[in-house]
Amino acid sequence: MTLYPQLIIDALKTVRYPGTGKDIVSMGMVEDNIRIDGMNVTFSLIFDKPNDPFIRSVVKAAETAVLTYVSPEVNIRNNITVKAKQLARPEPDKLLPQVKNIIAVSSGKGGVGKSTVAANLAVALARLGYKVGLLDADIFGPSQPKMFDLEEARPYMVEVEGRDLIEPVENYGVKLLSIGFFINKEDAVLWRGAMASNALKQLIGDANWGDLDYFLIDLPPGTSDIHLTMVQTLAITGAVVVSTPQEVALADARKGINMFLGEKVNVPVLGLIENMAWFTPAELPQNRYYLFGKDGCKHLAEQLNIPLLGQIPIVQSICEGGDAGKPVALDTDTVSGQAFRDLATNLIEQVAYRNEHLAPTQRVHVTKGK
Repeated sequence: MTLYPQLIIDALKTVRYPGTGKDIVSMGMVEDNIRIDGMNVTFSLIFDKPNDPFIRSVVKAAETAVLTYVSPEVNIRNNITVKAKQLARPEPDKLLPQVKNIIAVSSGKGGVGKSTVAANLAVALARLGYKVGLLDADIFGPSQPKMFDLEEARPYMVEVEGRDLIEPVENYGVKLLSIGFFINKEDAVLWRGAMASNALKQLIGDANWGDLDYFLIDLPPGTSDIHLTMVQTLAITGAVVVSTPQEVALADARKGINMFLGEKVNVPVLGLIENMAWFTPAELPQNRYYLFGKDGCKHLAEQLNIPLLGQIPIVQSICEGGDAGKPVALDTDTVSGQAFRDLATNLIEQVAYRNEHLAPTQRVHVTKGK
C-alpha cells in the first residue's frame, strides 16, 4: 500500500475535538508537516495551550483514526508531536538550572494530608533511585522537619562558586529545606504575604540544591500569593492536587485545579491524588470502609479529564510514621508503602508522557533512576 498525506488528512477529519465537537482538521489543529517514510507516519497537532485537558484523548483518537481508516499496518503510535500556539505567560527565568523536574504538591483545603503525601512521595522517588529535593513552602504550618525526623536540624552555609549558599538538610535520600529549621518549633509565624514570599525565594535561589531529578514543593493549602510567587519564580513542570473523596474537599480541589489551569498561572496538572480513600481494619484486611465517600477523586478526575495518580488508604502506620519521622514509603513491603511507590511510578510516567508528546521547546525533562 502506498501512503500519501491526503489519506492521513481524510482519516483525521473523523476526529472531533471534545471542547467544540468540530473535527481537528477544520479547526486547523493538524500542522501541514505530515511526513511519510514507507509505513512510518509522523505529524504534529497544535493546541491553544500546552496544558489543554484534551491533549491525551485527542492524540489517542488521532492514532486510532489513522489505523482504522488508512491501515492497521501504519506505524503511528507515539509518532504524533504536540505543540501549543502560545504560552499564556512567559516562562520565568530558570533559577535552578540543575533541577530537571519541579513538581508542586497542592490541595484546595487543609487537613487532607497534603504534607504527608508530599513527604512520602519524595521518599518513594528517592527509593526508586532518583535525586530528590523537597521544599516545605507551607510557611505558616511547616511540618516536613517533623516528618523527616529533623526538627533539631539547623542548616549551615557553604561556599559554592564564590557564593554563600544554604546547604539543605538530608534524610532518607531527600534534600529538605523548611522555614521550620529557622524558627522555634513552638512559635507561630506572623508574617505578611510579602515576607513569606521573600523567605521562600531565598530558600530556592540561595540554597545549594545541586543536581536533582525531582524537586517537590509542598505548597500551603488553598490559593494564595505564595502560589503565584512559586509560578513566577520557577519553571514548574506540573502540579499534583491532593484531596479526600469528601464532596467538601472536592469542591476546593476543583478550585485549585482551575487555578493552575487558568491563564494567569498556566501550570499543567499532572494528576489528582485521593488520600484517605478508604479504611481497612487490621483484623479484617479484606474489608474496605469508605469513611469520606467512595471514589470521589476518581470521578472528579474523569470529569476534568486528568489522571488519577493514586488512592491512598487510611492506615494507622501512615500517621504513626509521620509523627515518628519515619515515612511509611521507606518500607515498600507494606500496603501503604506500596501505595506510595505506585504513586511515584505513576507521577514519573505522567512527566515522561508530557516529555514525549510536547514539542522540543516545551518539553520537560525526565531521567531514569540509578
